[in-house]
Amino acid sequence: MSPATDPATDPVLDDEGRAVPVPERVQRVVSLVPSLTEAVAASAPGLLVAATDWCTHPADLDVERIRGTKNPDVERIVALAPDLVLANQEENKPGELDALRAAGLAVYVTDIRDVDGGLASLGRMLTACRLPEPDWLREARELWAAVEPASPRRRAVVPIWRKPWMAVGSDTFTGAVLDRLGIGNVLDDSPERYPRFDPAELPPHDLVVLPDEPYTFTADDGPEAFDAPSALVSGRLLTWYGPSLVEAARELPAALGLRT
Repeated sequence: MSPATDPATDPVLDDEGRAVPVPERVQRVVSLVPSLTEAVAASAPGLLVAATDWCTHPADLDVERIRGTKNPDVERIVALAPDLVLANQEENKPGELDALRAAGLAVYVTDIRDVDGGLASLGRMLTACRLPEPDWLREARELWAAVEPASPRRRAVVPIWRKPWMAVGSDTFTGAVLDRLGIGNVLDDSPERYPRFDPAELPPHDLVVLPDEPYTFTADDGPEAFDAPSALVSGRLLTWYGPSLVEAARELPAALGLRT
């Protein structure tokens, strides 16, 4: 019987409230989410045995690749016999996660909606990996506790794609990060998380936040479509949670023109 299905192990609860049978010693982890991959790799080098094709950080990560977040290679993951599989409620599909559980693997699902909740969730996930709190997580918590929101507040639109134009809508981590910095998302009342929009029909705004992922906006591709000033920023600092939260707290205010 594999450690993940040993009834003698102590279950832990993931962010969905599901009991996950994590063994007392976790030595092999598969991550299905880039942010979680970076978090584990920065906390315990060598613990990861596989990650998705989209897991680009750290740059020297040398593990087996098991396709993408939406189409992981379930058979290959099972064959790797990990002690724990890390996933996310938004990033991964329930069907694949159920298939991994049915194969006897322990699957831990995170649900991250905002900065403080994300920091707490990352702490619980790393505890599930049987790891102590890493320095980067402590530093991120301290840095975000010291962040002062912009005053007066700004109103922004955050495009993520063009042809068709799409933007950050309601209930997103990106929106929560910006809100923490004192920037309101003018499409936050959309019924969709990533609605289509017409640049000529946007609500009043005084800032356009243009990330470099998933669409790579540049100085010559994006700002010309809007009347308001634009800020080109790292998409990783807006959308990733993990060690990137340290960089985000330090760099985003200046990148967004909130301070010099």
